[in-house]
Amino acid sequence: MEGLKVAEADLVVYVHPSKSNQVRRAVLRQLSSLLFTHDEIFDGVVLAYEVNIPSKRAKVISGLIPYIGVKIKANLLLFSPKPSMLIGGKVVKLGKESIHVVVLGFSSAAIMLEDIREEFKYKIKHGEGVFASSSHKRHVIKAGSMIRFQVKSFDEEILHISGSLLPSNTGCIQWLSKHGTEDGSYADSSLKTSDIQREMQEEGTLNTTTGDKSPNKTQKHKSKKRTRGDR
Repeated sequence: MEGLKVAEADLVVYVHPSKSNQVRRAVLRQLSSLLFTHDEIFDGVVLAYEVNIPSKRAKVISGLIPYIGVKIKANLLLFSPKPSMLIGGKVVKLGKESIHVVVLGFSSAAIMLEDIREEFKYKIKHGEGVFASSSHKRHVIKAGSMIRFQVKSFDEEILHISGSLLPSNTGCIQWLSKHGTEDGSYADSSLKTSDIQREMQEEGTLNTTTGDKSPNKTQKHKSKKRTRGDR
């Protein structure tokens, strides 16, 4: 789906001397602390990473505490939804005034009534609330449905998305796929982060192994970003 991209980055991870005999584990532990947080430098939420430590050499950083600077190369899978992008998620709750969605298993989204196109009417079916299309009776959105919606805005601090179902190519993904309004590139829209990580592991492009707890810091350098479609 849209909003996913990969950033190639050169990083410096600062490792405490007490971890000098397990540098790789300390580096992976520090990178893991970046997961599911928004990074301003890379302009996205870090979902997964692949790391390459090209050299066993490290430089001692002068100062009050002589941290060891380890240079690494990393590929970061980022989630960076922008206005007008189409993304997917699972409906967890809906009512007369709104639809609430979870995207990739970690980010919340809300679609308010004014952003739901008029063809969808709120009804009670079999004891539960649903939004049913007045144009296509089988096009129904209910709790548990996987839906495609358009991004209006994204709050980077709380990882919350404001969405819209006004475009005609939004709605229940299952219905859209059966009626010719689903493109092939969107087939993975319902994937959770674990599914994305498994896909990357199969491709040999992911390492999420963690090591011992370490209060280390990571310094970011220049990065080159590309979308998943460019890979």
